[in-house]
Amino acid sequence: MFLYLLGLVVLYYLYRWIRELPHISDKGSKYVYITGCDSGFGNLLARHLDKQGFRVIASCYTEKGEEDLRKSCSSNLITAHLDVRSGESVAKVAAMIKDKVGQSGLWAVVNNAGVSVPSAPCDWLSVDDYKSMLDVNLNGVIAVTLSVLPLIKKARGRVVNVASVFGRISVTGGPYTVSKYGVEAFNDSLRLNMAPFDVKVLCIEPGFFKTNVTDAAILGRNIKMLWEKMPQEVRDDYGTDYLQKSLAILSDKVAKMSDADLMKVVSCMEHAVSAVRPRTRYSPGWDAKLFWLPLSYMPTCISDYIMRKEAIPLARSIQ
Repeated sequence: MFLYLLGLVVLYYLYRWIRELPHISDKGSKYVYITGCDSGFGNLLARHLDKQGFRVIASCYTEKGEEDLRKSCSSNLITAHLDVRSGESVAKVAAMIKDKVGQSGLWAVVNNAGVSVPSAPCDWLSVDDYKSMLDVNLNGVIAVTLSVLPLIKKARGRVVNVASVFGRISVTGGPYTVSKYGVEAFNDSLRLNMAPFDVKVLCIEPGFFKTNVTDAAILGRNIKMLWEKMPQEVRDDYGTDYLQKSLAILSDKVAKMSDADLMKVVSCMEHAVSAVRPRTRYSPGWDAKLFWLPLSYMPTCISDYIMRKEAIPLARSIQ
């Protein structure tokens, strides 16, 4: 019986591998719009797709990001300044893209831009802290997508949204998981809405990788800043050791569990953009596949127990 089930699993993965092999052939005529290309996944994807022959439109938040890409890529790559929080900026880039792609439309948009701070327990934060991240991670994704959706429908192309394993399970406080759950919901609703137009909507759910999102220095500065501006009453609830223990976890555990091989994610993004039959969801990273996603399917009492067992003890914890 075991061998029979094992054989079925092997056959399924062999079938999926063969089914996903074909890629589109006319890459030179396909425009791909990527957000968040200053660094990390977006920067690497822009370079990678440019080498593959796609017509890449790489949007960056900084002039340095644009300049670095122009120096390292072919003349086919187009850079643009984009602040996803600004409706005017989003509309300006969308108008430029409409001008470039003409009647052929836009083949793909990859919503990669995102931030991970401010992040902390919920009672350390204000509603403005939530708004600042949601404006980038969720509202920015929606704004960019809607701005070019008519062009994608024209090309019968695809939307690729970068969420996170933390869009499947919430193990930390603050707006990051809220924003990623929102991206998952937007992705699912858009996928159903766009199916009649032959537009594919795909989701990337990475685990921990070494990018600015998991940078211990950035996260550490964020935690210190939030701790210092908190009311004394809240600090007393958590205890004087909580800050140092949090910083130790960031510099030790988060740094160690973050994968340095960003191509694991970029390869999934490239497949989503270029495969004839892409997957609905991609979960790059062994931590995503073997821990976070299985944990998300467990009963809440079990996942809560595991997370609370690993949590930093509080000074005023009520048992």
